[in-house]
Amino acid sequence: MLGGSPHVAGSRVVVRRLWAFFKSGATVERILKRYPQLGPAKVFDALAFAYDNPEVIEADLLREQEILAKSGERARRPAGAPEQIELPFASPRPPERG
Repeated sequence: MLGGSPHVAGSRVVVRRLWAFFKSGATVERILKRYPQLGPAKVFDALAFAYDNPEVIEADLLREQEILAKSGERARRPAGAPEQIELPFASPRPPERG
């Protein structure tokens, strides 16, 4: 786990990002062009994990969307921008101001 998110062993690439690219139509070859340090076996392992654990990946994607919505990050990024951010899942939440 990386910040509470499943990630590719030996890297800081989270599985949800690879899964989102793949589900949006990216081929494994295209994913490898973006993340050449992973190699095909690690990409296939990550996608296999996502297929075997859809509830984990969907929950991770939902947490990402919630955090982005709260921070206003979605509004500042172009739609569909695949920028990866680190999410604070494992750290305690700061007190809310209100």
